[in-house]
Formats: sequence, C-alpha cells, structure tokens
Amino acid sequence: MVDVSEPIRVLVVDDDALVRGALAMMLDGAEGIRVVGEAGDGDEVPGLVDAHAPHVVLMDLRMPRIGGITATRRLRERAHAPDVVVLTTFDSDENVLRALRAGASGFLLKDTPPPRIVEAVRRVAAGDPILSPTVTRRLMDHASDRATSRERARTALRRLSDREHEVAVAVARGRSNAEIAADALMSLATVKAHVSHVLTKLGLDNRTQIALLVHDADS
Repeated sequence: MVDVSEPIRVLVVDDDALVRGALAMMLDGAEGIRVVGEAGDGDEVPGLVDAHAPHVVLMDLRMPRIGGITATRRLRERAHAPDVVVLTTFDSDENVLRALRAGASGFLLKDTPPPRIVEAVRRVAAGDPILSPTVTRRLMDHASDRATSRERARTALRRLSDREHEVAVAVARGRSNAEIAADALMSLATVKAHVSHVLTKLGLDNRTQIALLVHDADS
C-alpha cells in the first residue's frame, strides 16, 4: 500500500510505442501519479523496477521476447514486488487468467476510458485490486480440468473460519474492504485482518487470487 503523502509511481510496459506513450501521458497528467519509466518488453522490467521502485506496473500481455505472464510471475516472486495490472484486449487473448494466477492484481481492457485507468491505478496502489466479476467468470470458462480445480479450491476454502469464508466470498464479488465492513457490520480493521488471515491460510498473494479460488470452488 502506497503512503498517501507520496505520488504513486507507475511503470508502463507495452510493446506498442503509441499505446505506451498515450498511457504515460495520460497518467502523468493525473494528480498524485507519476510515471517513472516505460518499457517495450518484459525483459526490461527487472532493471526498471530496480532503478525506479514503482508502486504499480501496467503490463501488456503480448510482447515479442518476454510476455506479460512470465514477466508478472518473475516480478511477483521478488521481495517487496510492485502490484501488477495486466492490459489486454480480452476477446483476442485468453491468457488473462494465467496472468492473474501469476500474481497480477487485476486487469484492464485497452479500451478502458482514461478516467477508469487512473482510478484503477489509485485503487490498486491503495491495496484494493481491480476485479470484474463478470469478466472473471467468463475467464473461468477457459480453464482446463475444472473438476480438479473445483475440488482443490473447495478443500482450500474449508481451512477458513466461517467469518473468513464470508469475507473471501465478498472479495470475489468485487466488494471493497469498506463495503464488506458495512455489509457485515464489522469494523474496517477487522475486515482487513480477515483478508490478511485468508491470504496467509491459503498461501495467496492478493485479493485477485482469492476471487479466482472462490470462483474455482463455485464453477
């Protein structure tokens, strides 16, 4: 989570120079956000992360040398890794689910309106990854061996207490911590603690993976 007193540092990764430039210009013009670097391929990401310590990486999926899935997985394996939001056209790219499982905090369609992209960066930096339940359900239709995935997910969720399971389901529905607290009549601190316990018990990295696990169990 980013300290609110400092700008959100963003690294933009896309092999299309026009897309990359447009994203950088748009984000740099937003209050409280600073683009600290641009990369045209996944193999450039580690060095730029070391040099600029971004809070959020906008990651394209299809790049010529190292694609976004591999780059995301390698990045998220590092200590103190930035959050990753993948960029996709969705209809032509079925690898989004693999990117989320690699540790991405969410994804954006490339035709997302600029204000929504800015909002997404701010939310992810604040520890509230971007989830689209409708698109997540559609992505699950591409998953193979669904029966095995379903049983594995249900077994994992049985390790949670009733309250933790309730919070996990709410996360899968795209509810923010504040919304969960209001719905369940809990304090915000309690919700945050439950989310932390869920991540620890299930060995997950972020809320997106919680959502995918819950959707696996219900598929």
